[in-house]
Amino acid sequence: MLQFNENNEVIREEHHNAILVGIQGQKDISYAMQELYGLAEACGITVAGEMVQNKERPDSALYIGKGKVDELLEMCYNMEADMVIVNDELTGIQLRNLEEKLDILVIDRTILILDIFANRAVSKEGKLQVELAQLQYRMPRLRGMGKSLSRAGSGVGTRGPGEKKLETDKRHIMSRMDDIKKELADVAHHRNTQRSKRLKSEIPVVALVGYTNSGKSAIMNELLRLTGGEEKSVFEEDMLFATLDTAHRKIKLDTNQEFILIDTVGFVSKLPHSLIKAFKATLEEVSFADLILHIVDASFSNYEFHIEVTDKVLKELGADQKEKILVFNKMDLIDRAEAAVELIQGTEALYISAKSGENMDVLIKTVKKHIFSDSVRIRLIIPYDRGDISSQICSKSRIITMEHREEGTFFDVELTLADYNRLEAYRII
Repeated sequence: MLQFNENNEVIREEHHNAILVGIQGQKDISYAMQELYGLAEACGITVAGEMVQNKERPDSALYIGKGKVDELLEMCYNMEADMVIVNDELTGIQLRNLEEKLDILVIDRTILILDIFANRAVSKEGKLQVELAQLQYRMPRLRGMGKSLSRAGSGVGTRGPGEKKLETDKRHIMSRMDDIKKELADVAHHRNTQRSKRLKSEIPVVALVGYTNSGKSAIMNELLRLTGGEEKSVFEEDMLFATLDTAHRKIKLDTNQEFILIDTVGFVSKLPHSLIKAFKATLEEVSFADLILHIVDASFSNYEFHIEVTDKVLKELGADQKEKILVFNKMDLIDRAEAAVELIQGTEALYISAKSGENMDVLIKTVKKHIFSDSVRIRLIIPYDRGDISSQICSKSRIITMEHREEGTFFDVELTLADYNRLEAYRII
């Protein structure tokens, strides 16, 4: 881990050994704990051990029972752990009490995710959104939080806002939150302007959504490679939350048809509400999309859970009714003999591999079928003095035949419905 001072400057590398703690109620949390392990690793933390207590509901003061706290204390001592990571979001009181009992740093799943986001955010907007989410998380916990707030530059759970001491004045934090919201409003205004331009250009928008590390960025890069846009590739890595910033890329097909492809931040179970709220403006791009490609990691045994989590977030964003295609990625990792992935009843699904390129051509054809379904075939004669119209047709339409005739340029072409209506005066039978 990196350690930061009060000015957010790196002062030395910090390494943590952690114990993961969770409560097993009616629902099985084995996957949630496995994911917590992955989140810890993504944050550079070594997981020394794990404790799960069978308990109907968390203890209001300590999260786990008093007896379990004593066990946890001994476990931390024996395993030389200097951190405890709790699978659920803790109250300030729970954090303070656990730290007093254990005398080591205690963080929860939310702080861990926020820390990863703070470390991975690249754009100004991304950094502001994470900082806002961190401050929103800390605001109601100021009285209860102990070491996780008071340790200046402690690394995990403190990166970003810069307000790291227990004495932090609420008015100061509220003022900073107001400043961030104003800055984000300016960024949102710019994004809305860009979005309006895209809508006016009538270029369809396709959004990639899905669980973190499902391969959205890899799919975007493969589509760019297949359409000659390798130089516009985005960062991709086999890790949780490799990319946080929404990427827009124009895809131009061999038919001259174009669409905007959007790569969004990945989702995760128990994604902090403050993060959903902070990133909502960015994620709203999804609700303006003409088509959603819901990317699923086919190699993950419990992929239904990933689908469920993503659908839940889409519903929160008001995008659950958008036209959507399930795309099972990473099919190169599937044992074909076991037929690990089955068609989901009543839902269109594709099976691809961005890594091997399997069925990427099918994905392109399917996208074309959905977003260019209103294409109309028409025969036109464009006068030579309207070369601007001919140039526009050549640059954005699928031309079947083009001839230079005495009266003008002849086109047998597929147009969008809007272009068809605009150019119908030049139509010939």
